[in-house]
Amino acid sequence: MAHTTLIDQKFQDPFVTAKGETRASVDWRGLKTLWLNTGTLCNIECVNCYIKSSPTNDDLVYLTSADVTPYLDEIDALGHGPKEIGITGGEPFMCPDILDIMSDILSRGHTLLLLTNAMRPMMRPKVQAGLVRLQQEYGPQMSLRVSMDHHARDLHDAERGAGSYDIACEGLKWLGANGFRVAIAGRQALSEDEQQARAGYGALASSLGLKLDPSDPKQLVLFPEMIEGDSPPEITTACWGILDVDPADMMCATQRMVVRRKGAGKATVTACTLLAYDKEFELGDTLESATAEPVQLNHAWCASFCVLGGGSCSA
Repeated sequence: MAHTTLIDQKFQDPFVTAKGETRASVDWRGLKTLWLNTGTLCNIECVNCYIKSSPTNDDLVYLTSADVTPYLDEIDALGHGPKEIGITGGEPFMCPDILDIMSDILSRGHTLLLLTNAMRPMMRPKVQAGLVRLQQEYGPQMSLRVSMDHHARDLHDAERGAGSYDIACEGLKWLGANGFRVAIAGRQALSEDEQQARAGYGALASSLGLKLDPSDPKQLVLFPEMIEGDSPPEITTACWGILDVDPADMMCATQRMVVRRKGAGKATVTACTLLAYDKEFELGDTLESATAEPVQLNHAWCASFCVLGGGSCSA
């Protein structure tokens, strides 16, 4: 008979840890950011993609304007004013309705943060023309965050494929030349400290003509690593005080993500951007239903990315 270890028992019960302690949870504090996942299809396949995006993965299908409108209507009905709307993927610029979705968000007065690899899907003439129109009308409301896995070509290409660095740099140059607000999402190599990483990304941004302050964590976001199968400590109710961390700062206190699963009749809402596949974190098909109960931190990434790593996908 196989023996189960404490590690095997971790992140199993939503309310109790493997050690029998009360698992931490996060109460809803009000909407800061609504994320839209436009689908898991992507033009590239990264080695460590947390959501397994690729040219063939359509587990999350493209969102349509009709999928998005009810959630924007629900935000309007709250009467709390404009919010941050984030768009992620996959690669959002592969989504057929992406320009219409962006226009609907911006025309309602919301700010828009769109995550992209700035590669060929963004550089198609129709997409470029649409982006320029949106920039001219809504420029101050819109920011594009471009994923660069490292400021050095070899490390970036090792993650994203040969030639991807140069293609992404061309996209960044185009965004800068056309006056878009640009941020970069990167990673810090094990061989460098944060100061070295920020200096490296700053030099890259400068070489591409970008107006980007690498010391600003909103303009250069360095994400903590998430490794599938990792086994960080489970977060208990006592951890908030021990770690001096406020549960109100967790993504699931103020953020939700809309997805549409392949074969599903409608879009649904998940607790955050990281846990699109785990049905435990699927919370309903409206914002109201998805914010009614606390989120139990019953996943390794709740610990490694959010609580211990201090990460957040929002600006």
